[in-house]
Amino acid sequence: MNALVRLEQSSDAAAIDHVLKSAFPTDQEALLVDRLRRHQRLRLSLVAEVNGVMVGHIAFSEVTIAGSVASSTGLGLAPLAVVPELQRRGLGAQLVGEGLCACERLGVGFVVVLGAPEYYHRFGFRRADLFGLENEYGASEAFMALELKTGSITPGLIRYPSEFSSLATAL
Repeated sequence: MNALVRLEQSSDAAAIDHVLKSAFPTDQEALLVDRLRRHQRLRLSLVAEVNGVMVGHIAFSEVTIAGSVASSTGLGLAPLAVVPELQRRGLGAQLVGEGLCACERLGVGFVVVLGAPEYYHRFGFRRADLFGLENEYGASEAFMALELKTGSITPGLIRYPSEFSSLATAL
């Protein structure tokens, strides 16, 4: 299944909220995206449409490496959502692929994700600890990184925007 993937528009907020609430067991991800949007922390937000209906969403927000003096820009991929009735049909992969291409066009140095390794490895993500990266959530194999620009990752602790702290307590 192929979808039209495009940048989020201001009129998309309610439809994105619906996608997120249908794809996850709680409203936490929808609340997170709303907070990130309100505080202008969404660096990249893409939606997927099939026959004019929004069916997927992917968000990227800026992350920092604590203590790093490097100027490389990194983004955290979260959340990724596809409505349940269309999951496992390639829409999530299309969103990730197009999202990573957009990150490259924006000049992003690296992307991190906390997710299922068997899913994200196919896009080139590897365990973040192989790059010397740590996270605040105690995740090991599920915390992964993809270097888009060689040498853009310096070892250290990845810090997500403060809006993620409420989601972390729900994990």
